[in-house]
Amino acid sequence: MSAVLNATPWKDTKRLAWVGGALIFLLPPAAVLLWRLHDAVLWLFAPLVVLYAVIPLFDLLVGEDEANPPDEAMPALAKDAYYRWVLMAAVPVYLVSWAFMAYAFVAWADGWAAQLGIALGMGMLCGLAINVAHELGHQTDPLERFLARLTLAPGAYGHFFVEHNRGHHVRVATPEDPASSRFNESFWAFLPRCVVGSVRSAWALEAKRMAFEKRSFWSWRNHLLQSWAMTAAIWAIAAVLLGPAVLLAVVFAAAYGGSLLEVVNYLEHYGLKRERRADGQGYERCQPKHSWNSNHIATNVLLYHLQRHSDHHANPTRSYQTLRNFDELPRLPSGYAAMILVAYLPPLWFRMMNPRVLAHVGHNEAMLNRG
Repeated sequence: MSAVLNATPWKDTKRLAWVGGALIFLLPPAAVLLWRLHDAVLWLFAPLVVLYAVIPLFDLLVGEDEANPPDEAMPALAKDAYYRWVLMAAVPVYLVSWAFMAYAFVAWADGWAAQLGIALGMGMLCGLAINVAHELGHQTDPLERFLARLTLAPGAYGHFFVEHNRGHHVRVATPEDPASSRFNESFWAFLPRCVVGSVRSAWALEAKRMAFEKRSFWSWRNHLLQSWAMTAAIWAIAAVLLGPAVLLAVVFAAAYGGSLLEVVNYLEHYGLKRERRADGQGYERCQPKHSWNSNHIATNVLLYHLQRHSDHHANPTRSYQTLRNFDELPRLPSGYAAMILVAYLPPLWFRMMNPRVLAHVGHNEAMLNRG
């Protein structure tokens, strides 16, 4: 009894840090303001330095957090509205930042270096926004699901809303999943295969849904067409207000932002495969062992625990604040921010990751996803 009376309630040590997921969208606009203040174009590339160098350094210095909320704290944690509002707050911050960058590209960029820096900053925004949309899109509340689609629209990645939940989560870690990278497949080979395959999958999934509802594929209820229409409307408004030159920036930003999402997809399931069931009908249930995990704190708080990907796929309805760490998971050697750079360099990636994949499957090559 005394132990119960003296027990202190569990507290989320990262509670305030989750605000960083919204604040990071202010980095590219801040870089533009510093460029204008100091007339030094290198400021425009500072957000990329943060993404590819500063965040990995913080992952190294701050370390990992392997702690899980206790079972008795989980129900209240899942219902705590703070986490919902912190996540949704990222949406207006992103949209305003994206619009500001579009304006800066047209109004202030007076050379190729400035144009490139601003467009890359916009692309970074689009890539980070897909992660926000990912978390919102897994919720059941209509407002959150609408915000997910709105967040995907400026970066022209609306197909993700359809394909991710109904395609990727069903086929993850199988040869049939375009978003699961294969053993010895480089990121540069994976990128076009994933993008084309994901769009095709989203098209097929919506065609099937429309047929089930006895509607034409071209119905206004088609989520894929709705998403593309949202993108077209936003881009058209930008072109009307700022001039057609802004389309150079938004298209480039969409491509770079999409590549950031896909490089994360690449490293999340590299080489891992679910086994077929004994009856030959489909695959075993997705388990934590089918996703690469990372507990590095800096990247996790900026990406809303996306790196606890093993629990996310095993329990896709869990909100980010309740995702757990497991023992004996396949673990990445660092956080996503550092591993993205490694993935860009296939020889280094294969040297670093192939031994880990083989060790995880007990050197049983039949358990590798080879496509």
